[in-house]
Amino acid sequence: MFQGNAIIGQSGGPTAVINASLCGIIQESLYQQSQGIGKVFGMRFGIEGFMRDEVLDLGQERSETIEQLKFTPSSALGSCRHKLKDAEFPNVLEQLKKYQIRYYFLIGGNDTMDTIHRVEKYCREQGYELRGIGVPKTVDNDLFATDHTPGFASAGRYVAMSVKQAGMLARDMKRVDQFVVFQTVGRSAGWLPAAAACAKKNEDDAPHLILLPERPFVLKQFLSEARLAYDRFGWVSVVCGEGVCYADGKPISASQTADKFSNVEFGAMGGSSAALVLHRILSNEFGWRGEFQVCESLQMCAADRAVPLDIEEAYACGREAVRLAVAGTSGVMVTIQRISNHPYKWSLGTAPLNEVALGEKPMPDEFICPNQLFVTEKCLEYLRPLIGELPDYVRLSNT
Repeated sequence: MFQGNAIIGQSGGPTAVINASLCGIIQESLYQQSQGIGKVFGMRFGIEGFMRDEVLDLGQERSETIEQLKFTPSSALGSCRHKLKDAEFPNVLEQLKKYQIRYYFLIGGNDTMDTIHRVEKYCREQGYELRGIGVPKTVDNDLFATDHTPGFASAGRYVAMSVKQAGMLARDMKRVDQFVVFQTVGRSAGWLPAAAACAKKNEDDAPHLILLPERPFVLKQFLSEARLAYDRFGWVSVVCGEGVCYADGKPISASQTADKFSNVEFGAMGGSSAALVLHRILSNEFGWRGEFQVCESLQMCAADRAVPLDIEEAYACGREAVRLAVAGTSGVMVTIQRISNHPYKWSLGTAPLNEVALGEKPMPDEFICPNQLFVTEKCLEYLRPLIGELPDYVRLSNT
């Protein structure tokens, strides 16, 4: 029997359901103590806190507290965005040995999977056996090899509900404000802005235009389509991903700030938000009055709009990670595989960490309309089972 303690960390931006995965890992680890897992520890503030010896004994928490993690937003352990340097690996190994860690679980996105992969590889080279499993998490939904990521469905519902309700406000206020721009998070993938399309039931419902990072921003086309929408409906609803760029790769937010992984920080000091830039473009071109809405991290932690399916899948991914490790598997990330849309069915699988760390999953071409400013019915077929039914608000006749 492979024996040792387990440790869990959370990295990157949170989601409304990341703690459901944490709950699953903790509960399954405690259940598997007879199969080799000893104590269950948590990294306070991810790998960065672990190197500083900020470690929690999760086995001392009340079982009721662990259970309620399923429905608690944000990152209960605390998160970080730290890229491990080569000189830090000996410190990590020293900490693993100090706490007798043999089971290593991280919940996160591409950069997190890269961290697990590099730590496990270093330990193997040093003759220290460690079983490392990644649990997927990102509202961006851009992780390679999985149908979707835990956290995306709830964030997508947040976006769809926000755009739907803000669109009703804009429609009824069109004599005052002629347009509204809603910005989602998402550096290079358009899954979240695409989720806004689930809000649209009638032709004049929001959104009218969706700007996706997978397609270059073409000013002339954008202004032309915005004018057409205004002429038809008397107002315009625009949804944009924060990472929308011009054809030369320059973000329309024009930020020059990058994080520790060399990712552009959209809307950071020295730049602007994409929504504000679009607001200025429309106002300057047409003289319209309008709103821009940038909710930033609220999409990542809105537990009031969490999708039950999302909670269920996040929790299942956590438990599966432990089962895999106990069975001898290492160096993989748990994945969600879609079996069918109608009815929606899913199962769990795995993908090698090195492939996940290097890959990204942009929206496929068949999900994007030919005019590049909306999504196709095929995309909606993918999204609707995850987002769930939205409220069907009434409307007065002839309005």
